[in-house]
This record gives sequence, C-alpha cells and structure tokens, in this order.
Amino acid sequence: METAIILVFVLGYLAITLEHNLKIDKLIPALVMMAICWALISLGLDSFPNWFDSAKHALLDGFGDFGHDEKLHLMEETLLHHLGKTAEILVFLLGAMTIVEIIDYFDGFSTIKSFVKTKKKSKILWIFSILAFVLSAIIDNLTATIVLISILQKIVKERDIRIWYAGLIIIAANAGGAWSPIGDVTTTMLWIGKKVSSDHLFVYLFIPSFLCMAVPSFIASFLPVFKGNLEIEEDEDDKPKSKYSATMLYLGLGAIVFVPVFKMVTHLPPYVGMMLSLGVVAVFAEIYSSSKFSMTEFGAEESDAHAHHSPVHHSLSKIELPSILFFLGILMAVAALESLGILFNFAGALQDTMPMLGTEIHVGEGVSDLVVLLLGVGSAVIDNVPLVAASLGMFHEPMDNELWHFIAYAAGTGGSMLIIGSAAGVVAMGMEKIDFFWYFKKISWLALVGFLVGAAAFMVTRTLF
Repeated sequence: METAIILVFVLGYLAITLEHNLKIDKLIPALVMMAICWALISLGLDSFPNWFDSAKHALLDGFGDFGHDEKLHLMEETLLHHLGKTAEILVFLLGAMTIVEIIDYFDGFSTIKSFVKTKKKSKILWIFSILAFVLSAIIDNLTATIVLISILQKIVKERDIRIWYAGLIIIAANAGGAWSPIGDVTTTMLWIGKKVSSDHLFVYLFIPSFLCMAVPSFIASFLPVFKGNLEIEEDEDDKPKSKYSATMLYLGLGAIVFVPVFKMVTHLPPYVGMMLSLGVVAVFAEIYSSSKFSMTEFGAEESDAHAHHSPVHHSLSKIELPSILFFLGILMAVAALESLGILFNFAGALQDTMPMLGTEIHVGEGVSDLVVLLLGVGSAVIDNVPLVAASLGMFHEPMDNELWHFIAYAAGTGGSMLIIGSAAGVVAMGMEKIDFFWYFKKISWLALVGFLVGAAAFMVTRTLF
C-alpha cells in the first residue's frame, strides 16, 4: 500500500509540473492526490508498520501492535493535526493577501513605484533582490514575496520580463528567510524546538544567505533579459492616486511587520497576529472609503466601483483562491507521506548510505555534510517542513550545534531550485502563472549556484566560530 501511495504522489506531482501540457489547472491534481493518498492510508491502515507522530517529531514505537480502532483514532488525530497546521499557513496567507489587496484598492503601491527612479533593468533587479532579502527576514519569505510581486506588477508591465524578476525574488526571499528565526517556517521550527538561537543563527548564516542571494543576482544582471532599460508606461491614462494611498501603504506594511512582534510577545501562532493586523487595516480602509470619493481621486468608472463595494469585500474578491486550494492539496499530500514515516525513513536512509560512499567531512557527530546538502536538494522536491521535522527526530546534537544551522540554511534555501519547492515559489507561481518547466530551465540553475556558494561559505565560516 505504501508503494501505491508513493505512486499516486509521483503521478500527481508530474501532473502539476505538466500543467500547461495537460491543460489542467495544477490545483486539480493537487487536491485529487491529497484525497487519494489519505483514502489509501485509511483503507490500508492495518498493514502499515510505522506511524510518524508529528507532534513529537518521532516514529511511534510498536504501531503495528495497535488495535484497529486505536489506529483509526490516531489517523484521525494526525489528519486533524496536519489540517490545523496547514490551515494556520492558509489563514496567514489569506490575511497577508487581503492586506496587500486593500493597499492596492487605495493605489498604495504607486507610492513605492514613484521611489523607483531608475529604468535600468539590472538596477531594478538589485533593488528587488535586496528588498526581498531584508523583508523576508522581518515579515517572512512568504509575505515578502506577495508584497514584492504585487509592487513588481505595478512597475514592470511586460510579463515575460516580470517573471524573471519574480524568479530572482523567490531565491532572495528564501535566502533572507534562512538567517532569521521568523523568516521561514523551517527556521521557526528549529527556533521553537530550541535547536538554534536568534543571535547564533545570524552569526552562522547571514554571510552564506547573503551570498546565496547576491551571486544569482550578480550572474543574472549579465543576462540579456536584464540588459537595457524598461519601457515604463506614463501614467497619463491611469487613475490618479487616492489621497490615502501613502497612508494605506505604510499602515498595511506596518501591520504586516507587526505580526512577528505580536508572535514574540504573545507566543501565539503568526496567523493570529495577521488577523489582528487585517482587522486594524480594514477599520481604516472602511473609514477612508466612507469618505466620498471625488472624480479627481478616481476615474469615473473606478469611482462607481468603489462606491458600491466595501474595500474589504472588494479585496477578498480579488484573492487568488486557486493558489490557496493548491497550497492545501500539496501540503496535505506531503503530510500523508510524512505520517507513514516515509520521509523520516528517506532521511535515515541517506544518513546510513553516506558512510558507504566514503564521505568523511561532517557536521555534528558523524553527520555528513552531504546528507544535509541532499536534504536541501530534497526540499526542492518535497516540502521542507517534514524534512526538517524528520531531522529533529533523527539528530540529537545540542542547541546551536553547527548541524542545526546548516540544516536551517539547506532547508530554507534549497527549495528555490524548483518553483514548487518553497512557499514563496508556490505563491509566485499562482500570482504570475509561472510555468514549472520555464522556471526549471531559466531560474533553477541560478538557485543551485547560489545554494552551493552559500553552503561553501558556511563550511568556511563555521571553522571561525
């Protein structure tokens, strides 16, 4: 039965990657794959030898000896656990996307657009790469990607060029998230699990993460697509900015930045703070929209549209729901593999295989560097969260051991090598309709170069601490 589940996952994964060839939206195979995987688990429950307890990050002892009712109850509890964790991400994502749409409702991003004075493509690339690197460390890589691609859509009108920028934003956002305890889900897991501390994380990973962002951006700046100047359209035909555009921009971004602060103070999950931030932004949006919009603030057609819609309702209607459902399907499908211990056993098999290959360089006590690098590459194919969860159960090094920092780097940045290998990539894929194979041909090699340069930098700098 395990073989059948893996086969369903592989076929579903292929259907997602071949979305444009099959003419089937990627959310359909993701949802079907998720449902069939869990159905097969339920039907073959008594035949599975292992079960992975996600709450404890460890395989359960003696699962094969459990009674059927006990196994059924455990499966339901596990399914509910994974749905809860996935819902946290989706609710967080909905909140962030709604705030971004509310900012756009008031034409807030035109304020940032006015800050970008240059038309040189390579300079704009560096501006967005550095912004993604810094913002992702503050507001996490997922939210940073949403915000920056939203801004990018206002500046770069030509989609064929814009998706190149989006690809580099994914690399930079994942790199920036790796050195911050709140920048990436996996880094947050290691931080909450008392495997890394925020100060050591910065010391160990800032330089490797920076190089992981800077090297691909530097190489890309010499590519033909980033040569010359952008043809930025004049705003004569666009609607004038609302007088509240700058206010809503700063309020919205400030509310998003407030989320990690709220989490650190209250120790509540990030989605709770995001809902509070959304509520505050929505209050101001309703107050400002209740003021009568004059024709000088919006065009006649836009004025009518705003007059008949609450800004919150209008913003919610513009959210990419297919991307949310795709995210649900892919995460819950991966959870199915995790629950059977398949990912845990995969990580364990890597660890057992490396000594046979003669790998001598290691982090921790006998843990091969190659194992950690392969975990990073694996995170591009399979979600990095269960891989890090497996490593938490496999390795038992003390807090701030170099192993944990290397895992944080590899899992955080390795997902950039495929567009569906990270939350930032999945969101960008949904927002810009980026083709899997286009990303693989054009961006993956840049992500791989950055990943390897950063890993090499980590191996050098760890000897200094």
